[in-house]
Amino acid sequence: MEERTTVTEPQDLPVIPHWIGGREHPSAGERTAPVFDPALGTETKRVFLASTQDIESAIASAQKAFPAWRDLSMAKRQQILFRIRELLNERKGELAEIITSEHGKVVSDALGEISRGLEVVELATGFPHLIKGEHSENVSSGVDVHSLKAPLGVVGIISPFNFPAMVPLWFLPVAIAAGNTVVLKPSEKDPSAANWLAALFTEAGLPDGVFNVLHGDKEAVDGLLEHPEVKAISFVGSTPIARYIYETAAKNGKRVQALGGAKNHMLVLPDADLDLTADAAVNAGFGSAGERCMAISVIVAVEPVADALIAKIQERVATLKIGDGRRNCDMGPLVTRQHRDKVASYIETAEADGAKVVIDGRNVQVDGAPEGFWLGPTLIDDVPVTSKVYQDEIFGPVLAVVRVRSYEEGLELINNGAFGNGTAIFTNDGGAARRFQNEVEVGMIGINVPIPVPVAYYSFGGFKDSIFGDTKAYGAQGFNFYTREKAVTSRWLDPSHGGLNLGFPQN
Repeated sequence: MEERTTVTEPQDLPVIPHWIGGREHPSAGERTAPVFDPALGTETKRVFLASTQDIESAIASAQKAFPAWRDLSMAKRQQILFRIRELLNERKGELAEIITSEHGKVVSDALGEISRGLEVVELATGFPHLIKGEHSENVSSGVDVHSLKAPLGVVGIISPFNFPAMVPLWFLPVAIAAGNTVVLKPSEKDPSAANWLAALFTEAGLPDGVFNVLHGDKEAVDGLLEHPEVKAISFVGSTPIARYIYETAAKNGKRVQALGGAKNHMLVLPDADLDLTADAAVNAGFGSAGERCMAISVIVAVEPVADALIAKIQERVATLKIGDGRRNCDMGPLVTRQHRDKVASYIETAEADGAKVVIDGRNVQVDGAPEGFWLGPTLIDDVPVTSKVYQDEIFGPVLAVVRVRSYEEGLELINNGAFGNGTAIFTNDGGAARRFQNEVEVGMIGINVPIPVPVAYYSFGGFKDSIFGDTKAYGAQGFNFYTREKAVTSRWLDPSHGGLNLGFPQN
C-alpha cells in the first residue's frame, strides 16, 4: 500500500489481469504497477491496479455466486476441497517457481510455504465437523432448540508480499468451506500466485465467482473496507496498516481479523544447547531473508552465553550461499530495491547507536546478478533497547543481540515490547520453560523451537500490537470468524400418521 508512481503504458511487458467470475478479467482502468524479479533487479511484468469499476465487478461476482454456493450440499463442497488439495499438491513445484520469480525466496522455501498452506486446505476438508450446531430437546414442553452456523456472505482477504500463497491459504479454504464467497486482494509486489491459485481452484470445480482476485493498491483496499456487501475482512501485514484496516472496516460494520507486525525475541538461558540454538537463530533470523512476521529478530542472551553463541552463529553464516533462489542457494534477495535500502539503513543506525556490527550484510558476495536486491545476513551485538534496531520491525536479515543478566530481566524485556506475536526460549530446564510459557505475554511460544507457527488445527495470532480484532487465523477460530450462529426454537405437533419407506437413507 506504499505510494508509487504508476505508469499507464505496459511498455510491451505482460500485464497481470484480475480474476473475476471464474476467468481472467482485464482492468476497466489503465493504472498499472511494476512487478520485479528481485534476483535480477529487473521489471519483468506489470499488474493492473483496480479501478472503482473493477472493485464493483469483483464484489458483484462474489455476491451473485453466494446463494448457490451457500446452498450447495456440504458433501459437494467437501469434494471440491479434496480436489483442490490434490491438484495443489501435484503442482506445488510450478507455484514455487512463480513465487521465487516475484518474491525472491529460494525455491525450497517457497515449497515450504505452500506445504503450510496445504495444511489449512486439509483442515478445511473436514469442515462439516467444524461448523456443526448444537441441539437441546424438550427445553420446555414439546419445545426444542438448535443452533446453526451460517456463512457471512462476501468476505475480503488482503494478503502481504512475504507469503503470496500461504497467507491466502490461511483464510481462503476456511472461508469457502464455511459457505462464503471471497475477494482476495494480494500484494501488488508478487501478484501472480493469486491468479494461479484462482485458476487451480476453478479447475477443481469451484463455481465461478466463489473466488475472485482483485489486484490493486490502497484504492482496492478501501473499496473492500467500505463496500456494504463485504461482510468481513481478513488481513496480514504491518501493524500501522493492520490498525487502519481494523478501524476502517469496523467503522463500516464489518467483522475483522487483522494480524499485524512483530519483533520476536529468542531468550537463551545459560544451560541451552548452543549448537542447537545457533542453528535455530540462523534459520529463524535469515530464512526467507528475514521477510516474515515469525522471524527471530532479537536474541536475548542471558550471560555468560553471548560470546560463545555469537561465535557459533558466525561459523554457520560463513557457510551460507546467498544468491538467486533458482540456483540452489540458501537465501535470496529482498523483494524490492526500496525495501533492501530501508533494511540496510538499520545497519548504519546500529553503528550510530553504539552497537557492534559483527556480520555486515552489505558486503555479501552473491551467486546472482549484481543488479539484484541483495543484503546478506547481518548480526549486530550489544544493541541498546533504545535503538530503532531493537524497537522497529525491520523485516529483513538483521539479527540483533541484547545481553541480559537473568531470566527475569529477559522476560521483562520481552513483555515490555509493543508486539506479542511469537517468541522462543532455548533451555534444557523444563521448569524454566514451563514458567516462561505461563509468564510471557506473547501469542505463539516455542520451547527449543524458533518459529512456533501452529499447525492448522490450532489458530495463528499474537497479542498486543500484533493483532487487531478478536479472532485468530485458521483452526477453530477461523471457522468461528467466517460463520455466525442462528438459534432456532421450534414446537411441532405429534404426527397423526406415518409412512413406509424401506430404502436405505441417502446422503
